[in-house]
Amino acid sequence: MTFPWENVAWVLLDMDGTLLDKHFDDYFWETLVPEEFARTRGVSLAAARQDVFARYKREEGTLNWTDIDFWSRELDLDIPALKEGIRHLIEVHPDAEDFLKFLRRRQKQVILVTNAHWKTLDLKMAHTGLLDYFDKVVSSFDLGYPKEDLRFWRILQEQLAFQPRQAMLVDDNADVLATARRYGIKYLFFKARSSSQLPPAKNSDFPALLSFHELMF
Repeated sequence: MTFPWENVAWVLLDMDGTLLDKHFDDYFWETLVPEEFARTRGVSLAAARQDVFARYKREEGTLNWTDIDFWSRELDLDIPALKEGIRHLIEVHPDAEDFLKFLRRRQKQVILVTNAHWKTLDLKMAHTGLLDYFDKVVSSFDLGYPKEDLRFWRILQEQLAFQPRQAMLVDDNADVLATARRYGIKYLFFKARSSSQLPPAKNSDFPALLSFHELMF
């Protein structure tokens, strides 16, 4: 079946897990940060993981969740420096740049919409060289709300004047897709293979993409 690209004017793309391999973030937050927390606090790794993961859980779904300045204060660690130290692990999904080139050829408005903090965003865009593919880059820190909040989409539409019925969103977060659906965005896709180190995630609420190549026709 041919995708109706003639009906889509705006393509909204998530960054981590959608365009970029989420292995970097999983390793950083689940392995490196607890190890550094254990080292600096002089506690066992098991105790550090329990403490750190409990703090993560409290902030899930808020702007603090991806605010690396917040986590630097909360954990008394230099989070930006730790990220810089493993920047070599930042990888673009193999299909992502092909898709961005495809969208350029079709003259779509391509918007990066991410919950990532600007310091993280700048690091990843500088490392990957993807920035020039986007007509606009929007962080939830610009709008004051995470993508899981309906207000993010309301403010985004006010700023960009896009039509939800002519917009596509691809994201690896089903909660974000659900909020976008409530707002009226018509074409929604779940990026099932967010990390190269994990099997594809399952989701029955949205059409799943293993690869962007499935849309490139």
